[in-house]
Amino acid sequence: MKYALVYGGLAGGIVVAIISATIALDLPSHATSMWVGYLVMLAGLSLIFAGVKRYRDVECGGVIRFGRAFGLGFAIAAVAGAVYALGWEAYLALSGKDFMAEYSASVLGGMRRAGAAPAAIAAKAAELRGLAEAYRNPLLRIPMTFVEIFPVGLLVALFSAALLRNPKLLPAQASGGAG
Repeated sequence: MKYALVYGGLAGGIVVAIISATIALDLPSHATSMWVGYLVMLAGLSLIFAGVKRYRDVECGGVIRFGRAFGLGFAIAAVAGAVYALGWEAYLALSGKDFMAEYSASVLGGMRRAGAAPAAIAAKAAELRGLAEAYRNPLLRIPMTFVEIFPVGLLVALFSAALLRNPKLLPAQASGGAG
C-alpha cells in the first residue's frame, strides 16, 4: 500500500536521521538521549496520523472505520520500524561506533557517581556484557532496534484510528475554485 510505504518511510527516515544526529552530537548522557529518542520517535510517528487522515480524506471520501484506520496505522508503523532498524544498521556501519560500549560505560559511570555498591555495579557490568554480546549479532540487533520504535508506532496508530474514525475531526477541506 502506497500510504504505508510513503508515510512509514518518511517517519522512519526522520526518526533515524534525528536520533543519529543526537548521538553524533554526543548528548550529555544516555538517559537523556533515551528520552530525546522516544520524543523524536513520537514526533516522527505523528506521520501515522497524517497518513491515515490523508487516506481517509482522499481514498475514503472523508470516512474511515476504526479497523481500516488501525490497519493502515499498523502498516505505517511497521514500515517506519523497518526503515528505522535498517537506518540504524547503516549508521553503525558508517560511523564505526561501538554503541553498546558507550552505553555500558555511561550506565556504569552513572551507577558509580550515584554511589552504587560495587556488587551492584559488577552485576550490572555482567548483564551489560551479555547484552553487548547479543548486540553484536545483526540477527538479534535488528529485531531489538525494531522493537524500540514499533510499540510507540502501535500506540500512535491506535490513537489515530480512534480519533480519525470521527469524520467531524479535521474534516477534508473541499477544494473550491474562485467563484
